Amino acid sequence: MRILVVEDELKLAVSLKRGLEEFGFLASVALDGASARRAIDFGDVNLVILDVNLPDVSGFALCREIRTRNAYLPVIMLTALGTIENKLSGFDAGADDYLMKPFEFSELLARIQAIRKRSQQANNPLDASRLILADLVLDLREKSVSRAGHPINVTPREIALLEYFLRHQGTVLTRNEIAENVWDIPIDSGTNLIDVYINSLRKKIDNDFPTKLIHTRKGIGYMMKAEA
Repeated sequence: MRILVVEDELKLAVSLKRGLEEFGFLASVALDGASARRAIDFGDVNLVILDVNLPDVSGFALCREIRTRNAYLPVIMLTALGTIENKLSGFDAGADDYLMKPFEFSELLARIQAIRKRSQQANNPLDASRLILADLVLDLREKSVSRAGHPINVTPREIALLEYFLRHQGTVLTRNEIAENVWDIPIDSGTNLIDVYINSLRKKIDNDFPTKLIHTRKGIGYMMKAEA
């Protein structure tokens, strides 16, 4: 697995590179956005570890650029900006995960392994490439969503959330279950991150259709099933 570390703090970048290589990864470093673009365009990169504060571009903007260059390239954002708004900005930009500085290297490794596991599952020929509920279709190979034949624009994180719902149709899922299985970590009960994402997904796949698919079970969580 080839990992690109995009980090302008040279000491941290070198430390991350050495640590990743000790665990068998092939790691390279880009100190700014321009170098990162070249590495992604011309190199064989399987995952990007991306700092938010770069000297020539915002990490959020660069993450969006990465998505236009390669829709399937996983991105883990590193930042000292830890508010819910910052996290939402990262996920909306297309990040697969978001790690606060300072962090333990073991936690970064866990996030990488979780992304690797999801990628392997998505590419497993035994897995269904299309998940369907009523007239909603999630194509895992194309990373696309449609309802009644109409394409729906969703973010990578919304796709992961929708996949988890569709693999558990008819089951009430708690916020903690969703957080641990879609975000790979428990999310503080005092935040509304899960609700924000579910509301965004609900607007996209339910608002313009008579049959509602996402349902709230008050005091418990959420579930997906076809229900008029």
